[in-house]
Amino acid sequence: MEELPYKVEYAKTGRAKCRGCKINIEKDELRLAALVQSFFHDGKDCHWFHLNCFFQKHRPKAIDDIDHFEEIRIEDQENIRQKLDATKGILLPEPKGKKKGKKRAAEDSKTAAFNATALNDFGVEYAKSGRSACAGCGNNIMVNEVRIKKMDYTTEVGMKFGGQPFWHHVDCFAKIRGDYNFYLDGSDLPGFSELSPADKKIVKKAIKAIEITEAQAKKLKTEPRDKDEVEAENALEKLITEQTKLLFKVRDEIQFLKKSDLQNILFVNDSGMVSGSDALIERCSDFLTFGAIKKCKKCKNGDMIFAKYGYRCNGNIDEWTMCENFEEKPERVKCKIPKELKESKGNKKSEKNFFAKYKSLVKDRAVRPQIKKEIKKDEEDGKRIYKVEREREPLYGMHCVLISNNKGLKEELKTKITRLGGKVVTTLQEHIAFVISNNDEVEKMNKRMQEVKSLDIQVVDEKFIDAIEKLKRAEVIEKIKSMSICDWGSDPLTRIPAEEEKKTERESIYNRNKKKTAVMKLKNGTAIDPASGLSDVAHVYKDKLTNILYTTVLTKIDIQKNKNSYYKLQVLESDMERNYWLFRSWGRIGTDVGDNKTEKCFSVEEAITEFERLFEEKTGNIFGAPFQKKPNSYTLVEVDYENEDEKNKKKEELEKIPSKLPTSVQDLVKMIFDIDTMKKTMLEFELDLEKMPLGRLSSKQLHEAYTVLNDLDELIKSGDNNESKFIGFSNKFFSLVPHSFGMNKAPVINTVEMIKQKREMIDSLMEIEIAYAFIKDDEKSNTDVNPLDAHYAKLKTDLKPLDKNNDEFKLIESYIKNTHAETHNQYTLEIEDVFKVKRENEHRRYKPFKKLHNRQLLWHGSRLTNYVGILSHGLKIAPPEAPCTGYMFGKGVYFADMVSKSANYCCTSPRQPIGLMLLSEVALGDMYELTNAKYINKLPPGKHSCKGIGKTSPNPEQFQVREDGVTIPCGQPKTNDKLRSELLYNEYIVYDVAQVNIQYLLKLKFNYKRQ
Repeated sequence: MEELPYKVEYAKTGRAKCRGCKINIEKDELRLAALVQSFFHDGKDCHWFHLNCFFQKHRPKAIDDIDHFEEIRIEDQENIRQKLDATKGILLPEPKGKKKGKKRAAEDSKTAAFNATALNDFGVEYAKSGRSACAGCGNNIMVNEVRIKKMDYTTEVGMKFGGQPFWHHVDCFAKIRGDYNFYLDGSDLPGFSELSPADKKIVKKAIKAIEITEAQAKKLKTEPRDKDEVEAENALEKLITEQTKLLFKVRDEIQFLKKSDLQNILFVNDSGMVSGSDALIERCSDFLTFGAIKKCKKCKNGDMIFAKYGYRCNGNIDEWTMCENFEEKPERVKCKIPKELKESKGNKKSEKNFFAKYKSLVKDRAVRPQIKKEIKKDEEDGKRIYKVEREREPLYGMHCVLISNNKGLKEELKTKITRLGGKVVTTLQEHIAFVISNNDEVEKMNKRMQEVKSLDIQVVDEKFIDAIEKLKRAEVIEKIKSMSICDWGSDPLTRIPAEEEKKTERESIYNRNKKKTAVMKLKNGTAIDPASGLSDVAHVYKDKLTNILYTTVLTKIDIQKNKNSYYKLQVLESDMERNYWLFRSWGRIGTDVGDNKTEKCFSVEEAITEFERLFEEKTGNIFGAPFQKKPNSYTLVEVDYENEDEKNKKKEELEKIPSKLPTSVQDLVKMIFDIDTMKKTMLEFELDLEKMPLGRLSSKQLHEAYTVLNDLDELIKSGDNNESKFIGFSNKFFSLVPHSFGMNKAPVINTVEMIKQKREMIDSLMEIEIAYAFIKDDEKSNTDVNPLDAHYAKLKTDLKPLDKNNDEFKLIESYIKNTHAETHNQYTLEIEDVFKVKRENEHRRYKPFKKLHNRQLLWHGSRLTNYVGILSHGLKIAPPEAPCTGYMFGKGVYFADMVSKSANYCCTSPRQPIGLMLLSEVALGDMYELTNAKYINKLPPGKHSCKGIGKTSPNPEQFQVREDGVTIPCGQPKTNDKLRSELLYNEYIVYDVAQVNIQYLLKLKFNYKRQ
């Protein structure tokens, strides 16, 4: 169950200060808290308030948002209800209709009082900068433009600081005012009197009071409800009131009992212990009032604890999964009373013994039904959905330069340009959209104008600004060219940045200062955390007898509690003297949330003792003993560190040695062995590079992750909808492969598509692991060889660049041009290099299939980071432990005869437009032809491959056949409208890697079209 945003209780001490009035909250006084994410640990802090102060800073949507509400006295529940109702309502003008005496006057007075309070959440003013984005349309609000505020209390900022202003264009606010229940006139907005007369008119015209009748007002304020429904709810509330009063009568009797006596009540009733004095009194009161509760039926070991709408289990199904079984009416038995309590003479606050005449009753505790919350799409995925379509300003995102001696004109133009979304700068650069000047300046051709010409930027005069005021942004581009007053100028589109997408991701205040990867100093084979401040004077302590290094990194992923935590521990020893420290740091993976502490210890024994105590506290394991994951505890992460400084020095020296490779091959090797590209790929997969650096990508660990995905796949296929099982496997997967989710909750892996994505991620990591192992192996080598030559040797592949005038090159060029599918029109392909490939021993492996009929030259595309593995080990078939999900025709090697079909698997982007593709000779033989998906474990007798037949394929009449009998399906696309097939294009699959002979490697540039 997710943590609720608010909490209520009676103050346990008198130490907490109210966040509103800053005065201490007295012991036993009712207090409310907003649960706010901490900057210092992976959890939430309670920001406590007095009852009255709370509602000045926060606006719970409903009672259901307040945890422990059902566990306070009934009169306090009613008080909170009234306060909450006072914050909810509709801002309405005075309804039309006749006056109806005192009752109507009282109603009008109540409406006026609510309006006065609720209006504090609204306001109107001039934008102080051009940075704020409109909550209605997503576009920026220009500086000095009128904007309207609506406070929001549900965001991270709103929860932490008691509200966050959401700004709107005037017309956007007018369109969505109903969402905010604002039906008043624009002149009622706070700040309206500060506007200029002209802007007052604009606001009043856009936001007119919506006058409604009294009947309409009542209908808006209250939803119509069925009579039986109201009567049933009243009866339930009456029962809850009676039971709550009885519960507190019992509670008042036992609250002064010793802690041991209360624990004894739970013990004799076969209940586990609960932490905290209040929780202990609450549970005992529940047992004594309604009867003792039996253990959880699901996990058999957990206790059913009261939780708002019923009882939830606090036990665990296994080491990865909490039980969380929920029952509205758990099974109860009579509550037993310890003999010593029955025979006692009362307590210090009461002369009579409550237990002497106590008789246990067994009955159900009445609870309010859980109201299912409607989760909006934007709340579900953490993205904003903009409800208003609004054209961006004509000059939005464009930079321009003013060249003029008229200071007054320059200021006037600057104001207009800013209002139209542009920005005036002084430095001439390549991205300047246009320059505003005049004919005299162009004719003078001074040094500054010469610079404008060298950059090929159009010059327009001041009339241009008035001419484009009502144009769309796209139309401005043409106007720059048509109104140019100079005889030069390149296409403005090449200088103007593409229109950026509106920000839909809700940026977290806990993610803003992205932590840079710290430079680790290696000493004694391991690194000291730089946060200790001791990396120059100390090293990690190593026991001389056992060779154990006292350092550890722990993680805890718990989807149910939204935890993605880390905890580091190190015992540090001074390099020079016998000084010792214990360093620890903690926080949330991939965010700024966290803190650290370095403590001086009197001796190494003291440091080790505390290190081992903390390790056992966090993991439930003895440090140094075989590790076993325990429920609700951290798990151990193995991290390999490298001495970056020494490694880089050696690399720099070796790079001075000339390479023996052709330049194009050098560039290719540099590209596929590029560590930065590997890291970017890992970041795309949301992996945490600090907890899972490149050096820790072990094949064993990744195969174990495959197994977990396979278990999830089998769970989906079996139709088992037990969410706990999906959560458990997901927790285990994310522990094996640490991810960075920021402040977002880790997703439960419970769909075929998610399993496919994670399987593809593991596929790529397996290939990265091969590449990185080669890099590390070359770094350890003592031979004086250029790193590129050393990497190339590891590929065991002969790569020869093809001359662009070569017939083979021209044939490949034609193959690309002819087989680019119409539906893949977001980019065009441009050949940068073609390499002839000869992998060591692959021709021998392929030799038996060379005699097979139907051999074709087909396309295969893959990520850049996969090519070290592909070239060194060949194309591979997924291992048995990998899930079957995502393979349309089973586990095999897939090819295409349409270049763009395979190009889509290169995972390029406008920012990373270079991709690699293969052309391989594939021995297809007799093909098992299919038009629908079918998972193939074994081909039918007499079949050598599978072909998924698509509606569109290269024209066979234009195929070419090489001298060795290999067919090149390089014809132009031809569509068969009569064919009933699930596939748009052909797919070819072989289930034996020996049927593949890689022949060409292509380096391609993906020219993405501007949207």
